[in-house]
Amino acid sequence: MRAVSCGPQPRNDPHLRLIVVWSRAVQISDSAVMALSLDDLPNDVEKLKAMVLAIRAETEAAQTRIEAAQARTEAALAEKAKLAAEHARLDHERTVLSAEVERTRQQNERLEHIINVLRRAHFGRKSERINVDQMALALEDVETSFAAEDAIAEKKNKIVRGEGKRIRRANRGHLPANLPREEVVIEPEAKACPCCGGALHVIGEDTSERLDKIPSRLRVIVTRRPKYACRSCTDGVVQAPAPNRLIPGGLPTEALVADVLEAKYANHLPLYRQAQIFAREGVQLNRSTLAHCVGFAAAELEPVHARLVEILKASSKLFADETTCPVLDPGRGRTKTGYLWAIARDDRPWGGPDPPAVAYLYAPGRGGKHATRLLAGYSGILQVDGYVVYQTLAEADRVGGAATLAFCWSHFRRRFYDIAVGGNAPIATEALERIAALYRIEAEISGCSAKERRAQRQARTKPLLENLKTWLEAQLARVPGRSEIAKDIRYGLSHWEGLIRFLEDGRIEIDSNTVERSIRPITLNRKNALFAGSDEGGANWAIIASLIETCKLNDVHPHAWLTDTLTKLVNLWPVSRIDDLMPWAYPKATPGAVNV
Repeated sequence: MRAVSCGPQPRNDPHLRLIVVWSRAVQISDSAVMALSLDDLPNDVEKLKAMVLAIRAETEAAQTRIEAAQARTEAALAEKAKLAAEHARLDHERTVLSAEVERTRQQNERLEHIINVLRRAHFGRKSERINVDQMALALEDVETSFAAEDAIAEKKNKIVRGEGKRIRRANRGHLPANLPREEVVIEPEAKACPCCGGALHVIGEDTSERLDKIPSRLRVIVTRRPKYACRSCTDGVVQAPAPNRLIPGGLPTEALVADVLEAKYANHLPLYRQAQIFAREGVQLNRSTLAHCVGFAAAELEPVHARLVEILKASSKLFADETTCPVLDPGRGRTKTGYLWAIARDDRPWGGPDPPAVAYLYAPGRGGKHATRLLAGYSGILQVDGYVVYQTLAEADRVGGAATLAFCWSHFRRRFYDIAVGGNAPIATEALERIAALYRIEAEISGCSAKERRAQRQARTKPLLENLKTWLEAQLARVPGRSEIAKDIRYGLSHWEGLIRFLEDGRIEIDSNTVERSIRPITLNRKNALFAGSDEGGANWAIIASLIETCKLNDVHPHAWLTDTLTKLVNLWPVSRIDDLMPWAYPKATPGAVNV
C-alpha cells in the first residue's frame, strides 16, 4: 500500500486540523483500493477473502475516524457559536449596566437635590424656610424636570428606553375592574401569508391597558312635561309635577353643585377659578352664582351635619383640635379671626366597631365658652393638645359630667425637637430618643385589640415612662429655671397625668395626630380661599367640609355621595331615616389603588 502525503500540517485553526484529518482518512481508504491491480490479487480464495476483510476493516476504521472528526468539528463550531452568543450577551449587559450606572448617578443627584430642599425647609434660616405646601410645589417642579430628562434620555438611547419601559411595567398595578373599558383592535395591514399567499388565522393576541381620562363634559338636561287633556271635556288637564330642585328656578343640577362642592372643599379650588374653567367651556357661571349654589347646598346638608355631630358626641372617645378661619369683617374693612373646631373619631387602630368621622364646628373665638358650647353634653375621653381651655371640660361640676382628658405626646415631643434642631442640646436630644422608644412600641401594637394594647403598654411602656419622669425631674433641677428647656419640662410634668392616660386604656392613642390630619384640608382651603365671607360663611364651610372629609375617611367618593344625598334631601327624605344618609352608610368606592 502506498503512503499518502497530506501536505503541510495546519497548526493554528483547530477546525482546519479536523478537516485535514478527515481528508487524510478518505484518501487512505481510496488509495488502498485504487492501488490494487489484478496481478496483486491472490488466486487463493481464502487469501482473497482475508484481503477483502482487511480492506473492509480499514475502510470502517477510516469511516469511524471521519465521523469522529466530523463530530469534533460540529462540537467546535457549536462551541464557537456559543462563545459568540455569550460575548454578545455580555456586551449587551455591559451596555445595560453602563446605562444603569448613569441612571443611578442621575438619581443620586436628584435625591441630593431633594435632601437639600428638605434640609432647607427644616434647618434653614427663618427667612429661608419654606412651609410644607411650598415644599410640595418645589418637589413637584423638581420631579417634573427629572421626568423631562428621563424622556430625553430614552429618546436618545434604546437601552435606556427599554429599561424605563421594564421598570414602569414592573411598578404598574391592575386598573380597577369597575372602570369602563374601550377596546381598540389594531389589525395588520395584510392578512395573507407572505410565503404562500394563503389566508391567516388568529392564534393569539397581545393585550395591554392604559389609563385614560375624558375631561369633564358639560351637558344640558332638557325636562319636558307634556300636558294631556280630554277631547270631550273642557276641564281635567293632566301633567306630571315638576321635579324638586336644590335651587328652584336655577340652572345647576344637584350633580353640578356636588362637583362645585368637591372642587372647592376636597380639591381646594376657589370658586373664582372654577368660574374661569366654566368660562373656557363657553358657560358664564360667575363666582357669585357658584357661591349661591354652595349656600343652598350647605342649608340642605345642615340636618345631616347636625346629626353627624350628635353621633360623634355619643362616642366614648373623641379627638379635638381647633384652627383659625379668617372671616371678613365688613364693619371694620378687614378680616377677623374665627375658628373651626374639629372633633374626630377613628377607632381603627384598635379594631373598634364605629366608623371613622370628623365634624367641624365654627365659632367666632377660641375661648373656653366656645369649647363648652360646642362639646356640651360630652363626658367621654377627649384626646387633645395642652390648650388650657380644654381643662374646663374636665371640671367636676361641669353640666353633663366631666370629660376625661388625654394629652398628646406629639405636642410634648415637638417642644424638644424645636430645641434640638438649633444645635448642641443634649437634654432635648435624649428626651427625643426616650419618646421615640414609646412610639416604636405603639407602632408594633397598632391593630391589636384594646385589651392587648393595654397589656403591652403596662408591660413595656410603663417602665419607660416611670424612668422618663424621674429623668425629667432630675434634668429640671439642673437647668436654669427660666430657660426654654425648663419650661418644656415643666409643661410635660404638669400634664403628666393626661400624658400617661393611654397606659390604662387600650382605646386611647399616644397622640392626637388623628384630628391634626383632619385639620390639614382646612389649612389648604384657607390658603386658597384666604377667608370666609362672614360668620355664616364659616358655618357653611364647617358643614360641607365635615361631610366631605368623613366621606374620604370611609373610602366613599364625595361627588357620588353629595349628588345622591342632595337629590334625596330636595325630594323630602324623611327625618326618621337621616342616619341612612351618613357617609359610612353609602357604598364605598371600588378598591384598587393603582401605581402608575
